[in-house]
Amino acid sequence: MKHQIANWGNYPVMESDEESFVFAEQLDELIRKDDSFIPRGNGRCYGDASLSERTISTLKYDKILSFDVDKGIFECQSGITLDQVLIVIVPKGWFLPVTPGTKFITMGGAVGSDVHGKNHHIDGSISNHIIEMDLVLGSNEVITCSPNSHADLFEATCGGMGLTGMITRLKFRLKKIETSYIRQKQIKAENLQELIGLFDEHNSYTYSVAWIDCLKKGKNFGRSILMLGEHAALNDIDEEKKNEPLKLPKNKQLTFPFNMPSWLLNTFTVKAFNFLYYTKNFKKEINNIVSYEPFFYPLDAVLHWNRMYGKSGFVQYQFVLPLDAKDGLIAILHRISDEGLGSFLAVLKVFGKQESMISFPKEGYTLALDFPVRTGLLSFLDELDALVLKYNGRLYMSKDARMKPEVLAAGYPELEKFKAIIKKYNPDGKIRSVQSDRLLLTSPN
Repeated sequence: MKHQIANWGNYPVMESDEESFVFAEQLDELIRKDDSFIPRGNGRCYGDASLSERTISTLKYDKILSFDVDKGIFECQSGITLDQVLIVIVPKGWFLPVTPGTKFITMGGAVGSDVHGKNHHIDGSISNHIIEMDLVLGSNEVITCSPNSHADLFEATCGGMGLTGMITRLKFRLKKIETSYIRQKQIKAENLQELIGLFDEHNSYTYSVAWIDCLKKGKNFGRSILMLGEHAALNDIDEEKKNEPLKLPKNKQLTFPFNMPSWLLNTFTVKAFNFLYYTKNFKKEINNIVSYEPFFYPLDAVLHWNRMYGKSGFVQYQFVLPLDAKDGLIAILHRISDEGLGSFLAVLKVFGKQESMISFPKEGYTLALDFPVRTGLLSFLDELDALVLKYNGRLYMSKDARMKPEVLAAGYPELEKFKAIIKKYNPDGKIRSVQSDRLLLTSPN
C-alpha cells in the first residue's frame, strides 16, 4: 500500500510503496518483483537518496550475528541502528569507530553514505573499518565483498547511496574505550580566522567540531565555539563514576510536538539563537567530563527536531573545500550572511586525507548548514554550488535534495568509474532512487 514518505529534511515528500522483510527468503521474493526499488533504512539521510516509488525497508532485519568482545569485531544485519549497537558494545568497553551526529541511522545506511564523524582527520570514514559485507544485487545474486575481494563493488558501495545492491550483513572493527565518558574542551573563537588557527593548534585531538555563527558580520565574522574531545580514561573520572565506568547514559528525550510555523524562522530568531548559544559559555575555555551522549548526539535528545523547520521542511547543505581554499570558505559564509539565510546549525569539521571513488570526504574543511525551504532558496543554493566548484569543492549526496548532475560530475572526478560499476552490478537499473535518476546515475526503466 502506498503512503507518503520523506527523509529527515521533510523535503521532498512523495508517495511510495514501502515493503519490509525479516528473513532472507522474504527479501528474495521482494527483489524478484518486476518493479525497481531503493533500499531504505531509518530515513535519516536528508534529501531524496532513499526515496522511490517502491522502497524496501531494512529496519526489521536488525539482528546481531556475532560480537568478539576480546578483539572488538562486530557482525550484524544491516537494519540495526547505531543506538542498538551502542547498547551492546559500550558496557563491554567498545565504541563505534566512526559515528555521525545521530545514532538513529542504520548500519547499512551508514555504509551507503560512508558516514564520517568528528574524528575523520584521525580515523577516516566508516568504510575504513569495514572488514566485509554481503550485498544482494538486483539479480538476487549475493556477493561478499571487502577491500580485497570484489574491491570495485566494495568501494562503489561505500558512499554509493544504495545503488549497487542491498547491504544485508556487515562485519566491522570497533574502538576500545575504558569509560563511557568524554573529556571535553570547549574554546570560544572571536572570528573565523581564530577558529581555523584553533583547529590547526588542536589537530591532535581525536574529536573536533565547531559551531559557527554564520550571520555575524564585521570583526566577529564567523565567531564560533570549537568543541574537542577524547574518550576519558579511568583516571580522568571521579570516584563515583568509577563505580560504573562503562555505564550507559540515561535515556532523556523530549519530543518536538508539531511543525513550527514557518514565519518564526527568520533572520531575527536565528540571530537571537546564535547570540544565546555563543554567550552561554561565559569563559573563553571550558574543560569538563561529559557522557558520550551529549558530546556525539546532542540533537538526538529532541525527537522530531526536524519539525522546527516547519511543514515545508528544510534542505541541509554540506560541502567540503580543500585546506588551501580558506578564501572559499570565507566567500561562502559572506554570501550566506549577506542573504540573511543564517542556519541554526552551522557545523564545521576538518577532514583528513581520503581518496575514494564516490565517498564525500576529502582533505579539507566541511561545513553543514540547514536552510528552511522557501521561495528563492533553490536558486540561492545554485549560487553556492558555483562557489563550491570554483574552489574545487563538492557536495555530500547523503544531504542532497536538489543538486544538478553537472555539479556532481564536477565535484567527483571518478564519477564515470562509479557509473560503470553501477552498470556492472545493477545493469537494468533495478535499484534506483529519485536522487539517482535526477543525477543521471540510473535511468528509469
